Amino acid sequence: MSTKVKASTTSRRTPRHLFRRLLGDRGGGTAIEFAILALPFFIVVFASLETFVAFAGEQLLANATDTMARKIRTGEITSDMGEAEFRQAFCDEIAILMTCSATEADEPEKLYLDVRQVADPSQFPADVPRVGSTDSSDLDTSGFQFAPGGGMEYTMVRAYYRWQVITDLVRPYVTNLRSAGSSMPDDYLMVATATFRNEDY
Repeated sequence: MSTKVKASTTSRRTPRHLFRRLLGDRGGGTAIEFAILALPFFIVVFASLETFVAFAGEQLLANATDTMARKIRTGEITSDMGEAEFRQAFCDEIAILMTCSATEADEPEKLYLDVRQVADPSQFPADVPRVGSTDSSDLDTSGFQFAPGGGMEYTMVRAYYRWQVITDLVRPYVTNLRSAGSSMPDDYLMVATATFRNEDY
């Protein structure tokens, strides 16, 4: 008798009743919510991590610039050192976080260095050289030099590094360098500068 009643009750269940039961079932709710929120959550996490690493890289570039500038100021590095040798030494300073290609010393790909002496401190360039007129134009390297000043001369060391931004969420807000032929900025240009007067060596 009980079997017949149960079967009869089941047969009277309407699709509307089953839909209500489905909405009330919370057994897989957590898994569904995680699946919906996982992608934006991980994007925000990766964006935060990439921003942190980029700032750390910028500090590393500044420290390396100060280190190489100190060697020029004290006469440890002079014009007797070749440009490729100087670039390789700079790459060694930033190798812990920023990579230089195998040919970076001879052909700049990410790291660009401008070392020059000036007759007067007021002649130190203040702006980042750009190919175009916008703040996101490509870097103009045509005027870059490698000319460490001699004793008691004013010298500038400026380093530029093209940091590739991976997370799309961050790219529109931090990129400030548009490669030639690119319609949108694709790299974050790091800049570090040291200006000083050499010691009397």
